[in-house]
Amino acid sequence: MRGITRTVWVLSLISLFTDAASEMVYPIMPVYLRSIGFSVLLIGVLEGIAEFTTGISKGYFGKLSDELGRRAPFVQLGYTISALAKPLLAVSVKPLWVFLMRSADRLGKGIRTGARDALLSDEATPQSKGKVFGFHRSMDTLGAVLGPLLALIYLHYHPENYRGLFLLAFVPGILAVALSLLLRDRHHRLSPSKNNVSFFSAFRYWRESSTPYRTVVKGLLLFALFNSSDVFLLLKVKESGADDRVVITIYIFYNLVYALSAFPLGNLADTIGLKRMYIFGVVLFASVYLGMSFTDNLHIYYILFFVYGLYAAATEGVARAWITNLADKKDTATAIGAYTAFQSVCTLLASSLAGWIWFAFGPTTTFFITAIIALIVAVYFLLSRY
Repeated sequence: MRGITRTVWVLSLISLFTDAASEMVYPIMPVYLRSIGFSVLLIGVLEGIAEFTTGISKGYFGKLSDELGRRAPFVQLGYTISALAKPLLAVSVKPLWVFLMRSADRLGKGIRTGARDALLSDEATPQSKGKVFGFHRSMDTLGAVLGPLLALIYLHYHPENYRGLFLLAFVPGILAVALSLLLRDRHHRLSPSKNNVSFFSAFRYWRESSTPYRTVVKGLLLFALFNSSDVFLLLKVKESGADDRVVITIYIFYNLVYALSAFPLGNLADTIGLKRMYIFGVVLFASVYLGMSFTDNLHIYYILFFVYGLYAAATEGVARAWITNLADKKDTATAIGAYTAFQSVCTLLASSLAGWIWFAFGPTTTFFITAIIALIVAVYFLLSRY
């Protein structure tokens, strides 16, 4: 396949196994948390803190990766931490332990993401980044199909044995760690920078970055501020009367749509422009949340999750490709890290805010407000020069 190098394949397979591990437990996470006494509000806070940990660490470790001129060690360490944290989550039901292990899992993601995306960017040209990032997202999301399928089979034979499922997720996680050992830095900097890297140093990149970068990231952050965790979508399905198997099946369906469409939509984005594809995705997102705010019909949920899969395919890889095209090559990991660091603050607020709105006003208001903000973001990008 032209443009898909060995490194892209290895990174994509690593992501496939890691996502299989993550997604074995993700769709049942809200159900598991409710079963051990977590309220919807506390689930929102947990997911917000977990994503905040991811984003802040992405900023720091992305900057550190650029300063040291190294990528592979960050990728390897990050995947190792995440692989270990998932089974440890089931060791105790105490809230503090759950918060620590969930945050450790997300810390691993934060350590690896900037360096991994920089490796992917190095393997592409500005004209092929949609294809490369789209292929990676397709493989990543294929893992998100396999993971819930394994969970569905496991829960069929062991109903509500959530702890055993967390332990089983250790297997694909270790396979991902083993594959990461095949990675080598393509361009190793012989003289690493002497600059000190503080935990919040990636935030300085905002002042140093270009006007197009800041303009685009502002719109992305407004969207992130109201784009809460997907657990709320799954919780809506669950509270509409669906059992665990239906919730997981819908989530598998969503990820299958995502996996099958990310690569072709990434290719299309290279043709029509990354910005146009992203706007299309945001409009799809708004339509899903509007639909979720007005329906409790299981069949409609399948349609909405189909559209939600298209939205994810049109935005996730495309946003990263878009950002790397707006940054200097030597600052690629920092640019992505800085964006995700700011995004983490927005995500903390988004999930916590969604949990509070749901608790105070119900799911209809939660989803309706999110849809309106998404439409405002689409208009912002339509009017933007970049």
